[in-house]
Amino acid sequence: MQQAFNNKVVIVTGGANGIGQCVANEFKNQGAYVYVIDKQEEGEHFVGDISKKEVLEAFVDEILKKHDKVDYIINNALPLTKGIDECTYEEFQYALSVGVTAPFYLVKLLREHLAEGASIVNISSSRDRMSQPQTESYTAAKGGIAALTHALAVSLAGKARVNSISPGWIDTSNSVVEGPDTIQQLVGRVGRPTDIANMVLFLCSDKSGFITGENICIDGGMTRQMIYHGDNGWTLNV
Repeated sequence: MQQAFNNKVVIVTGGANGIGQCVANEFKNQGAYVYVIDKQEEGEHFVGDISKKEVLEAFVDEILKKHDKVDYIINNALPLTKGIDECTYEEFQYALSVGVTAPFYLVKLLREHLAEGASIVNISSSRDRMSQPQTESYTAAKGGIAALTHALAVSLAGKARVNSISPGWIDTSNSVVEGPDTIQQLVGRVGRPTDIANMVLFLCSDKSGFITGENICIDGGMTRQMIYHGDNGWTLNV
């Protein structure tokens, strides 16, 4: 099997489950050294809460003891989801710390150690452009990292390419999703973690060398479909 990322050094935050785990495994399968940080205690990853400055510093120190350069940073860790009715000040700050501050600080800590051809991929969400009620903490964090992406792309020009991905509905539980939940996706199914991992690896490859500062929405076309009550069989029940 071709190992396109042989001996590359990859960091994945929130990589113990779901999309992050899939991304980490895909890089490993292609020969990379992969370093995962996650607050989940089970596993062989670095255990820590990335909302804490000292945790990020310790994580980076561990990596730089083994490597003098880092090729790819994948900022994937999930902030919490709470809305305006229940979300406290502290919880909202925590969501922004995980979703925006930590990615910024991780890149800042590593900017002098980025390898030639380095790439940074931030995982946002299609909620950076659309919302459901009571999702303010998550949506604000995802909107923030989408904007952080193009700011970093400009600041790191010539040193690293920086892009973000906005996943739509990605099923990380391997459940069977049928009926209206699939029909509302233009491609006729919900997403899989590999749909996102494939784009992450593409954005880290030489094939995407002319792409930086971009946000790519991968949602099966869901955000492109206009929905009006009574049209095309759509009905709003309140």
